[in-house]
Amino acid sequence: MAEHPAYPVGLRLTGRRVVVLGGGQVAQRRLPALIAAGADVLLVSPEATPSVEAMADAGEITWERRAYTSGDLADAWYALIATSDPDANAAASAEAERHRVWCVRSDDADAATAWTPATGHSEGVTVAVLTTNARGRDPRHTAAIRDAVVEGLRDGTLVAPHHRTRTPGVALVGGGPGDPDLITVRGRRLLAEADVVIADRLGPRDLLAELPPHVEVIDAAKIPYGRYMAQEAINNALIEHARQGRSVVRLKGGDPYVFGRGMEELQALAEAGIPCTVVPGISSSISVPGAAGIPVTHRGVAHEFTVVSGHVAPDDERSLVDWPALAKLTGTLVVLMGVDKIGRIAETLVAHGKSPDTPVALVQEGTTAAQRRVDATLATVAETVVAEDVKPPAVIVVGEVVAVGSRTPAQGA
Repeated sequence: MAEHPAYPVGLRLTGRRVVVLGGGQVAQRRLPALIAAGADVLLVSPEATPSVEAMADAGEITWERRAYTSGDLADAWYALIATSDPDANAAASAEAERHRVWCVRSDDADAATAWTPATGHSEGVTVAVLTTNARGRDPRHTAAIRDAVVEGLRDGTLVAPHHRTRTPGVALVGGGPGDPDLITVRGRRLLAEADVVIADRLGPRDLLAELPPHVEVIDAAKIPYGRYMAQEAINNALIEHARQGRSVVRLKGGDPYVFGRGMEELQALAEAGIPCTVVPGISSSISVPGAAGIPVTHRGVAHEFTVVSGHVAPDDERSLVDWPALAKLTGTLVVLMGVDKIGRIAETLVAHGKSPDTPVALVQEGTTAAQRRVDATLATVAETVVAEDVKPPAVIVVGEVVAVGSRTPAQGA
C-alpha cells in the first residue's frame, strides 16, 4: 500500500482526557504543552523525573504510580505512549487502535496513529513542522525548519510589510550591551515593526542597518532642543511621532531602567496619554564583565555585587552614592559611565578602607568586535587608564572576582 503524508490538524484538548504512559524525559518534554492546552492529563507510570513529579505535586496532572494496564485508554481522546517496556507500548498502542484514540509512540513512529510535530510560538501563532512520512522523519531537520520560521516571525523577516502588525505608540526597548544578537526577541520584533526609531549613541548600532529603508532613524543626540533640555526634547519627539499614529521605538543601550532615564520617558508619555511598552534589555553591568570572563559573583569570593553610576565624582555635590559605605563591602563593585572619574573613585575607596591592591578591570566596548580588557588595581587604575588610552563606553569592575576571571577567561561566542 502506498504511503501517504500525514494530515496536519490542531487538537483542542481543553477539559479532554489525555493519557500519558511513562514519566521519563519524553513526558517531561511533552507535558507542559498538554497542560498549557488545558488537557485533563492522566499520567500512568511507576516512576517519574523530578520535573514531572513537580507537575503532579502542583496539581497540573494526575499521576497514578503504577504500570500500564488494559483499559487505561478507554476514556482518552489522545494518548502519548513513552514507557521503556516495548510490550506495554505495543499493548497500549493496540488498545488505542481499538478505541480509536489518536496515539503517539516515542519508540516506534511507524506503529503510531499520530506524530508530534516540532512546534514553536510567536505572538499568537503556533508553528508546527511535520515530515511527509515516517521513514523520512529527521527530528533535527524539522526542528531546524521550525526554528528558522519562528525566528523569522519574531524578527519580522517572514512577514510581508503590508501584513506586518503595527501598534501606534512607543516602545522603550533595551538593546543590550552592544552585540546585536543580545537584544531580546521581543525587542527585535518591535524594531521590525517600527515606523520611527529614536536611538541612543550607546545602543546596538548594527541593528539599525537591518531596518527597512522606510523606517526613519533619529539620533537622539542630534535632536534640536533649543531652550529645552535634551531629555525634554527626546520626550517631545516621542510624543510627536506617536501622536501622528506612528509606531515608535526608543532604542536604548543596556536596559531602559538601568541609568537609562527610561522612567522619565515613560512618565512623560503617560502624561501625554501615549501608550507605552517597556521591553527590558540585558544590562551591560552584568553581561560585559561576563563577556570578558569576569563573574560578578563567585562562590567563596563575592556574595553580592553593587552597580553604581560614575558619571559624577565622589566629591561632587550631585552624587547620590555612599562611597564610604561601598568601600566597606566585600563583594563586587561595578561602575558604569566612570572612565574619566575612576581616579577619584579609586582614591575615595582607598581612603575609606579599600585595599590599594584590590583588582580592577576595565572592559571597553564589551560584547562587540572591538572589546578589550585592561587590568589594574585601585592604586594603579588612574595611570593605567591614561597609559592604555581607555575610552568610554567601558564597564569597570572592582573586586576579587577580577582575579578569578583572569584565571579562567571566557571563550568567545
